[in-house]
Amino acid sequence: MTQRSWLRLGAKTIHDVASIGFGGALAACLVINQAFDPASAGFLVARQVHAAIAKYVLVPSMGVVVVSGLVALASTHAYMAAGWAWLKALLGLSVFEATLIVVGSSARQAEIAAAVAAADLATVQARLRSEAFTLWLLIALSIVNVVLAVWRPKFGGARR
Repeated sequence: MTQRSWLRLGAKTIHDVASIGFGGALAACLVINQAFDPASAGFLVARQVHAAIAKYVLVPSMGVVVVSGLVALASTHAYMAAGWAWLKALLGLSVFEATLIVVGSSARQAEIAAAVAAADLATVQARLRSEAFTLWLLIALSIVNVVLAVWRPKFGGARR
């Protein structure tokens, strides 16, 4: 195997493993979002676990997914001419940005904690609904990316 082949294989493997971590972290954050009652004593602890998952698993794995995906794209000539690969890259960057802004935001976690401390249940529930919507959206976009990688539709370029 050539050095380029090893780079491509390594990037794709890292991309797949990081994608699994990202999906698992999304699922864990969604479970925490849905399972804990804001009025319960354990809610703030659950939110701290949510924040830790976002900080140490979700955001880093998404960064690895984006970087390894771009390396795989750059190291594979057929991908450079494939419209599906570029669409996948653009969706991946969008998912990364949404992950950073909404789910991984420590300011957002602080808003929820402050609303809990103020016993403002309406604000807490509104923030949790918004967060759940974003998590579901990120899961849906991740599924679209997987479908694009498997299906490899032919638009705007050659199919490999």
